[in-house]
Amino acid sequence: MRFRPAALVPYAVLAASTLLLVAVGAWYARAGGDDPATAGAHLTRAEWQVVDTQGFRAPPSTVDSASLPGTWQPVVLPDALHDAKSGPADGGVRTSWVKLSTQGLAIPPGPLLLYGARIHTDGTIAIYVNGQLVHRAQAQGPLWNSLFTPLLVDLTEHEGGAVPKEILLRIEHTSSFRVGVSSLWLGSPDAMRERYYVRLWLQQEMPATLNTAFLAVGFFALFIWFKRRHETSYLLFFYLAATSFAAHMHYYANLPIASGWFAWMTLNALFWLIVAIHFFLRQLHGRRLLWLTRGLVGISATITVLTLPSIQVLSVMPNAPIVAPSIYAIILLAALTVSIVDGVAAWNRSREGRLLMLCLGVCVLLGIPDWMLHNHVMNPEGWFTGAYTNAVTFGAFGLLMYRRYINAIGEVERINASLAQRLQQRESELALSHRRLLEAELRQTISDERQRLMQDMHDGLGSSLISAIRSVQGGGVDSGQVSQILKDCLDDLKLTIDSMEPVDADLLLLLAMLRFRLEPRLKTAGIALSWEVQDLPALSWLDPSSALHILRIAQESIANILRHAQASEIRVRTTVATDAIEVHIEDNGRGFDIERALAAATGRGLHNQQRRAAAIGGTVTWQAIDGGVRFTLRLPLERQVVPAG
Repeated sequence: MRFRPAALVPYAVLAASTLLLVAVGAWYARAGGDDPATAGAHLTRAEWQVVDTQGFRAPPSTVDSASLPGTWQPVVLPDALHDAKSGPADGGVRTSWVKLSTQGLAIPPGPLLLYGARIHTDGTIAIYVNGQLVHRAQAQGPLWNSLFTPLLVDLTEHEGGAVPKEILLRIEHTSSFRVGVSSLWLGSPDAMRERYYVRLWLQQEMPATLNTAFLAVGFFALFIWFKRRHETSYLLFFYLAATSFAAHMHYYANLPIASGWFAWMTLNALFWLIVAIHFFLRQLHGRRLLWLTRGLVGISATITVLTLPSIQVLSVMPNAPIVAPSIYAIILLAALTVSIVDGVAAWNRSREGRLLMLCLGVCVLLGIPDWMLHNHVMNPEGWFTGAYTNAVTFGAFGLLMYRRYINAIGEVERINASLAQRLQQRESELALSHRRLLEAELRQTISDERQRLMQDMHDGLGSSLISAIRSVQGGGVDSGQVSQILKDCLDDLKLTIDSMEPVDADLLLLLAMLRFRLEPRLKTAGIALSWEVQDLPALSWLDPSSALHILRIAQESIANILRHAQASEIRVRTTVATDAIEVHIEDNGRGFDIERALAAATGRGLHNQQRRAAAIGGTVTWQAIDGGVRFTLRLPLERQVVPAG
């Protein structure tokens, strides 16, 4: 079997989460198990009584415990104070008084702080030391007061630093609410602050940090979903982060809204958090489970509506803080159902589904202490471990999104590798095709050039040689005429060779080669050559075939002068027009009738010049001048190549 390190990642995350919970448990034990010799005086024995009052009222500045009308009952803290007279039908307000004496306790000297883990009530809390008011917590509902925030009161400035003899707690609450009070500690500032900040960090600050990080990653997933709407997992992850954040706000938030609305938001967010987890698991195991989906959504929507604070006016059911213990029980039942049903469906289908099922199971176990504390099954000094369900959820679903992100990157890399391989194959194929095209183009070029040379030699040199052979065979020419014919053939062969030289679109260079070939012949014939050629623009269309046409046109013009004009001077010059270059060849001979020569059948040379000029997009003209003829070859600067006819 091949070892795959990635398969161990879920178990590593689960182990890390377990270590985190173990570390938190160690902190819990540290916070509650200090050495009594250094921790201060532990106040556990108290007396308690309940008095009916007319609504919530501001606490008085001084109180004499002996003047209170009720009967004191002994109680050992921590405990949930149960009033036999209270019940759901009562709608009044009661005040529970808890009296603690410090007689017989070893109270350390120096400044003193009073510390308590929790006071569970839905009203105000006031603390009196030796009958004087030293602390007051405004009534804000059971989800804001000392349920999640430990109690810490500095007694240094009260009673001139005298040792407290009696501590009196005034706790207001509704008649149907059961009060929970932890034991109190009286000790030095260092010892009490350590207890206070450890519990505050574990109960509020650490969950707040985890929840904020969860929500930040959720917004990141939301922005990804905006760009990739088809991947609903990112939207579900944001929904999960948002509901988790709202469901755990009561552990650390203190918002300026009514307690009923705050309780309604946090309690119902837990239901919709479970719905989000269910939809995630459905994506993983692929089963619809419509009965479970409809049941969860229906129950969540029904309880969300029925627990609205405004519904209380219709007397449909009590406000959310009152029914919180029952709602927590329903939440645990729903979470357990999703864990079992979706867990069984996902166990054999998806490793990620098994991870999420384990995550949900751990969250259910962490939520049980919360339900026990709300229902006073556990003493008030217990811990709300539900604050850490968001850490487990964040870790599990964060791992899920991480795996999907890594898998997406891996898929992109595989696609890129495949594309690179296909591109390399295509490049090899294109290189081979290009090489074959070049070879085919080279063969075609050679073939075309061979065909051109054969055609040109057939029309020029071949025709001249055939004429010479027929003249010799007929006996009608002398040796001088034969010599002239052979010279013409040699000139024609030289022009063909010159046309193959690269001229790089330079007409001036081409004319220079013509001068090099013809000047010795003109000198032998006693004809002076006047060369007035200027710098010329490049002709992009000037290729070997076009060059040969130009050379033959110029050669034919000079050959006609040598044969017929009886001239003593030839003048070659160039001019540049707007869209053309003109090559002029003039002589001072006897001239000829141009129209008659063009019309006569013997003017084949002139017609050849016209044909060749037309083949390269140019024109030729003849003009009689004083003492001779001016021949002009006009060549366009830009042209569309026309095949030679």
